[in-house]
Amino acid sequence: MDLLQLLTLLVIAGICGAIAQWIVAFSPGTLLVSIIVGVIGAYLGTVLANLLRIPNLIPPLLIGNQPFSLLWALLGSVALLYALKLLRNSGRSRLFARR
Repeated sequence: MDLLQLLTLLVIAGICGAIAQWIVAFSPGTLLVSIIVGVIGAYLGTVLANLLRIPNLIPPLLIGNQPFSLLWALLGSVALLYALKLLRNSGRSRLFARR
């Protein structure tokens, strides 16, 4: 994989992370965080889809020889952000309940 292919994957992962932040209505940070969320979400979504043996509904993008599934990247990013949102809000609700 050359540098251009890596940058293309990072841009697509960042877009998936930004769309997931918009869907969940939770943004933990900046553009760099969107890229990180997109990359982790792509990995998480692909692993969960393989474990559950869910077939690819949308053919993956081929960047070089690396497949990248937009659907699993987006769903994994949404799941990751939703879990982070629940963890962040659960700590605050306990703090306010004690007062």
